Amino acid sequence: MKRVSHDTWASILGVLHLGLMVNLLVLVTASPLVVLLITTDPLRSWPLLALAAALALPALAAAFGTYRAHEQGENQVVRAFLRALRATWRKALALGGLAAGTAVVLLVDVRMLADTAASVLVVPVLLLLIALTASTALLAAVALAEAPAARLRDNLRSSLYLGARRWYVQLLSFAVLGVQAAVFTTMPAVAIGLTAAPALYVAWANARFVLRPVLAVADAPAG
Repeated sequence: MKRVSHDTWASILGVLHLGLMVNLLVLVTASPLVVLLITTDPLRSWPLLALAAALALPALAAAFGTYRAHEQGENQVVRAFLRALRATWRKALALGGLAAGTAVVLLVDVRMLADTAASVLVVPVLLLLIALTASTALLAAVALAEAPAARLRDNLRSSLYLGARRWYVQLLSFAVLGVQAAVFTTMPAVAIGLTAAPALYVAWANARFVLRPVLAVADAPAG
């Protein structure tokens, strides 16, 4: 049997280290959201959950920035995460607040209109807008990690357009994140300690594919 080379083992251990450290760093940075999800009933604590979700978005952007740094050869996961967090947290907080606020307004409208005669026409439109909000927020978090200096308005415009155009890729990302959410509800320790980083990595990789047209322009040399 052929022996596994030292470089192969180093790559495997590097990926394992990346995943475990990203799980830990996201847990620490987004701890208010994690604690609320574990200890409260979401149907009753949804206002606090919306606020905590907005505050947790910088952790998401930092995780995506860490994946990008690792792809470029950075092996210091903590340093890469903190660098990405420092570069993106202001815009990420604004993005999180905008996304959470929009989702709350739309969900409240769905609840109010669900029992009315107009629900057959209006509710599907509102649910579609919620899906677009989630898709745009995810893509915008990745775009923020890829190009922190870009204006948030331009980021959101590109994310909305490309997310709607390549909706099938986003559907795959949300399917993976949905499985992660299901794991969290049944086995929180496994979801937090093991499966969070792979799920976020899939979402990051798919989002980069969706955003490839604008990322190619951002990466193109000037002149």
